[in-house]
Amino acid sequence: MTAQLIDGTQLSKQLRADVARHVQELQTRGVTPGLAVILVGDNPASQVYVRNKVKACQESGLHSVLETCDAHLDQEQLLARIQRLNEDPSIHGILVQLPLPAHIDAHKVIESISPAKDVDGFHMVSAGALMTGMPGFWPCTPYGCMKMLESIGYDLRGKHAVVLGRSNIVGKPMALMLLQKDATVTVCHSRTPDIKNLTLQADVIVAAVGRRNVLTADMVKPGAVVLDVGMNRNEQGKLCGDVDFEHVRQVAGWITPVPGGVGPMTITMLLVNTLEAAERTLR
Repeated sequence: MTAQLIDGTQLSKQLRADVARHVQELQTRGVTPGLAVILVGDNPASQVYVRNKVKACQESGLHSVLETCDAHLDQEQLLARIQRLNEDPSIHGILVQLPLPAHIDAHKVIESISPAKDVDGFHMVSAGALMTGMPGFWPCTPYGCMKMLESIGYDLRGKHAVVLGRSNIVGKPMALMLLQKDATVTVCHSRTPDIKNLTLQADVIVAAVGRRNVLTADMVKPGAVVLDVGMNRNEQGKLCGDVDFEHVRQVAGWITPVPGGVGPMTITMLLVNTLEAAERTLR
């Protein structure tokens, strides 16, 4: 058996085309969805991520604002910038690129963003909405994973899903989203004994640990769906995920590649959330 690929790049293109069409429709009603991105410092990886987000906005017809700040920016100054954006009616989504410099309290910064503009889905109001099944913004990476499962017509009802990782950004919200679709969910982490025994029972595995080859072929049930959220580098400097792709693909039924899998979907779901935020202002 060789797993079928879930092509995040192609799915992302389709979804972005839908976003662009909806943006044009909103513009006929006098609204252009706007996303503000704040970058503090000169972290090279963050600069690349921010550039890609701004580019994606422009290509889909969204209004984008990039605010770059010195790494020594005072926390109160940053909070003041966010408040101005909270009050700006042309901005529907606000994203503060993480990580932030050590002297800034990231939690306080995230909580200062208006829940109505929390298109990253990190605010406690968004987390509470996800927990209780109420309308809100879902974190973009696990939201993208759900769209990928949807794209292959996968019915999660009654299935056993195992999530490797318990971060607030991916692992925990991923588990809640899977639960909403009636999967039985197991969350594994660094203190979980005998993870292999659990993954071998899984119909769906989401690997979101941030460590190469955390999931190997002997840990995967034949035919399982494997979503690789990891972004790592191998010895040659080549981008790779958390999954031993070449071997796991010989066992799994479906698998996401790295690159070209979950990665493109994360930015796409940011656009979807920003569009949704703009549409809510007209309801």
